[in-house]
Amino acid sequence: MNDAARAETLEPTRILIVDDEPDIELMMRQKMRRKIRKGVYELEFALNGREALKKLDDGSEPGIDMVVTDINMPIMNGLELLAEIAKRHPGLKSIVVSAYGDMENIRIAMNLGAFDFVTKPVDFADLETTIERTEEHLRTWRSAMRSRDQVAARLSEIEMARTMQRAAVPAEMPESRRYELHAMLEPTSEIAGDFFDVVKLEDEKLGIAVADVSGTGVGAALFMTGSRSVLKGTAIGSSDPATVLSEMNEVVSGDNPESRLVSLVYVVYNPRTGEVRYANAGHPTPVVIDRGGGCRALDPVAGMAIGVRTQVQFGEGTATLEPGETLILYCDGLTRARDHAEQEFGTKGIEGAFAAGPPASAKEAAERIFEGVKRFREGRRIEDDMVCLALRRS
Repeated sequence: MNDAARAETLEPTRILIVDDEPDIELMMRQKMRRKIRKGVYELEFALNGREALKKLDDGSEPGIDMVVTDINMPIMNGLELLAEIAKRHPGLKSIVVSAYGDMENIRIAMNLGAFDFVTKPVDFADLETTIERTEEHLRTWRSAMRSRDQVAARLSEIEMARTMQRAAVPAEMPESRRYELHAMLEPTSEIAGDFFDVVKLEDEKLGIAVADVSGTGVGAALFMTGSRSVLKGTAIGSSDPATVLSEMNEVVSGDNPESRLVSLVYVVYNPRTGEVRYANAGHPTPVVIDRGGGCRALDPVAGMAIGVRTQVQFGEGTATLEPGETLILYCDGLTRARDHAEQEFGTKGIEGAFAAGPPASAKEAAERIFEGVKRFREGRRIEDDMVCLALRRS
């Protein structure tokens, strides 16, 4: 929906900006002036966490939809503010702004419930994209809560879950002359909460995850968005995949009243060397398509699904992606797709997608696999979400 149509059909999104920089209000109003004029956004400001919390608590700024907060501020910092928001206003979504070198505090902020983050110096195009993504999630989350309270129709619940799933995955992939990334997701009619994410790490490294959440519907979608936030928060604090999954498991297992599980594979990729470090939490093992079109699986590593219990140890593997090779991460909804004879697509199906030769790009790799599944199913509906992410070393 474009801004004009959106402004006619929706109330403005009210954003509380919390930052002690004296020029921040002038700068934000200048950068976002078009959307302010169109009635898309309304901005409010506070100089520290205490002032922001007062506005939220006493109702002097009613209807705040989201908070964009700096971390390092006097009187009450951003982390303290997030902790109080989680207790007093659990439905409020937050975006954290901080220096790239302040990864530990950003990680803590994500674990305190921040939906996303942007780094300084702020790229305002990136900030607007992050706000829009948070806004879409917030609208869907509120609608989902109303739906559950009012016992809304099942079809409406599924559509809400699907929208939440779309909002949780990256709209665009990072770009580099060293690599290509492309992901595809086809949800089933009963949304299962599968997702993928890519996180930029220090030293040009990438954190890449593909995950599968147990259950269906709004419950699974809500658990998915929470799991994604925890994963992102732990990922930016460590370049060790096994440590990331271990920390994520402690957070998820410690607050999991519905006993939901997440299987995922998490990869840290170094585009300078092609090194792939990975850990696995009960998820299908990634495969590599070599320069001749051959398919080989990475060495399996130990690790149970996230959420089973606390104090789980995860193994870690390493591999090297050579120039022209493509790493494929996927969910089992893809390999378990069945034809009319009840045969599964399997990893042989992935291998068969490249029988005619290697892919020329990451996009072609993912599309070939999805086309292969479509032909294999012969019109039969999918029974589980299908996710495929391709990373090709240029």
